[in-house]
Amino acid sequence: MDPIVYGIPNCDTVKKARTWLADQGLNAVFHDFKKQGVPEAQLDAWLGVVGWETLLNRKGTTWRKLDTAVQTGVTDSESARRVMLAHASTIKRPVIAWPSGKVTVGYTPEQWPA
Repeated sequence: MDPIVYGIPNCDTVKKARTWLADQGLNAVFHDFKKQGVPEAQLDAWLGVVGWETLLNRKGTTWRKLDTAVQTGVTDSESARRVMLAHASTIKRPVIAWPSGKVTVGYTPEQWPA
Protein backbone atom coordinates (compact mmCIF):
# COMPACT_ATOMS: atom_id res chain seq x y z
CA MET A 1 0.00 0.00 0.00
CA ASP A 2 1.22 3.51 -0.81
CA PRO A 3 0.90 6.69 1.23
CA ILE A 4 -1.97 8.99 0.24
CA VAL A 5 -1.21 12.70 0.03
CA TYR A 6 -4.27 14.93 0.46
CA GLY A 7 -4.10 18.56 -0.61
CA ILE A 8 -4.21 20.89 -3.57
CA PRO A 9 -1.74 20.56 -6.44
CA ASN A 10 -0.46 24.14 -6.56
CA CYS A 11 0.30 24.34 -2.81
CA ASP A 12 4.06 24.72 -2.28
CA THR A 13 4.15 22.45 0.77
CA VAL A 14 2.22 19.75 -1.08
CA LYS A 15 4.68 20.02 -3.97
CA LYS A 16 7.63 19.70 -1.57
CA ALA A 17 6.05 16.70 0.14
CA ARG A 18 5.31 14.92 -3.13
CA THR A 19 8.88 15.56 -4.34
CA TRP A 20 10.36 14.30 -1.06
CA LEU A 21 8.22 11.14 -1.18
CA ALA A 22 9.23 10.47 -4.80
CA ASP A 23 12.90 11.01 -3.88
CA GLN A 24 12.48 8.32 -1.20
CA GLY A 25 11.16 5.93 -3.83
CA LEU A 26 7.61 6.06 -2.52
CA ASN A 27 4.80 6.01 -5.04
CA ALA A 28 2.33 8.26 -3.23
CA VAL A 29 -1.27 8.50 -4.36
CA PHE A 30 -2.50 12.11 -4.62
CA HIS A 31 -6.00 13.16 -3.57
CA ASP A 32 -6.84 16.61 -4.93
CA PHE A 33 -9.27 18.46 -2.66
CA LYS A 34 -10.23 20.79 -5.52
CA LYS A 35 -11.18 18.01 -7.94
CA GLN A 36 -12.14 15.16 -5.62
CA GLY A 37 -13.45 17.06 -2.61
CA VAL A 38 -12.75 16.50 1.05
CA PRO A 39 -13.53 12.90 2.03
CA GLU A 40 -15.78 13.26 5.08
CA ALA A 41 -14.90 9.91 6.63
CA GLN A 42 -11.18 10.70 6.41
CA LEU A 43 -11.73 14.22 7.76
CA ASP A 44 -13.52 12.75 10.77
CA ALA A 45 -10.67 10.28 11.29
CA TRP A 46 -8.05 13.05 11.03
CA LEU A 47 -9.94 15.18 13.52
CA GLY A 48 -9.94 12.23 15.92
CA VAL A 49 -6.21 11.58 15.47
CA VAL A 50 -4.59 15.02 15.17
CA GLY A 51 -7.33 17.31 16.47
CA TRP A 52 -9.03 20.28 14.87
CA GLU A 53 -6.49 22.84 16.08
CA THR A 54 -3.69 21.06 14.20
CA LEU A 55 -5.78 20.39 11.10
CA LEU A 56 -7.31 23.86 10.67
CA ASN A 57 -5.01 26.26 8.83
CA ARG A 58 -5.65 29.67 10.38
CA LYS A 59 -2.61 31.27 8.72
CA GLY A 60 -3.65 30.85 5.10
CA THR A 61 -5.31 33.21 2.66
CA THR A 62 -8.59 31.32 2.67
CA TRP A 63 -8.94 31.63 6.43
CA ARG A 64 -8.08 35.32 6.38
CA LYS A 65 -10.74 35.94 3.71
CA LEU A 66 -13.48 34.30 5.76
CA ASP A 67 -16.00 36.53 7.48
CA THR A 68 -15.02 37.37 11.06
CA ALA A 69 -18.22 35.74 12.33
CA VAL A 70 -17.23 32.46 10.66
CA GLN A 71 -13.72 32.65 12.12
CA THR A 72 -14.90 33.39 15.66
CA GLY A 73 -17.55 30.67 15.32
CA VAL A 74 -14.86 28.00 15.12
CA THR A 75 -14.55 26.89 18.72
CA ASP A 76 -14.53 23.11 18.59
CA SER A 77 -14.11 20.09 16.34
CA GLU A 78 -17.62 20.22 14.90
CA SER A 79 -17.50 23.91 13.96
CA ALA A 80 -14.02 23.46 12.48
CA ARG A 81 -15.27 20.44 10.52
CA ARG A 82 -18.07 22.50 8.96
CA VAL A 83 -15.62 25.18 7.84
CA MET A 84 -13.12 22.64 6.46
CA LEU A 85 -15.85 20.89 4.46
CA ALA A 86 -17.09 24.20 3.07
CA HIS A 87 -13.58 25.58 2.40
CA ALA A 88 -11.11 22.77 1.66
CA SER A 89 -8.20 25.21 1.59
CA THR A 90 -8.61 25.77 5.33
CA ILE A 91 -7.20 22.28 5.88
CA LYS A 92 -3.49 22.43 6.67
CA ARG A 93 -1.55 20.66 3.94
CA PRO A 94 -0.47 18.14 3.16
CA VAL A 95 -2.33 15.53 5.12
CA ILE A 96 -0.60 12.20 4.57
CA ALA A 97 -2.19 8.86 5.36
CA TRP A 98 0.66 6.38 5.75
CA PRO A 99 0.34 2.64 5.09
CA SER A 100 0.98 2.05 8.81
CA GLY A 101 -2.21 3.97 9.66
CA LYS A 102 -0.31 7.00 10.93
CA VAL A 103 -1.56 10.42 9.80
CA THR A 104 0.70 13.46 9.54
CA VAL A 105 -0.16 17.08 8.78
CA GLY A 106 2.21 19.55 7.13
CA TYR A 107 5.62 19.17 5.55
CA THR A 108 7.60 17.46 8.32
CA PRO A 109 9.82 14.75 6.77
CA GLU A 110 11.76 14.41 10.02
CA GLN A 111 8.55 13.10 11.63
CA TRP A 112 7.50 10.86 8.76
CA PRO A 113 7.79 7.08 9.00
CA ALA A 114 11.00 5.63 7.59
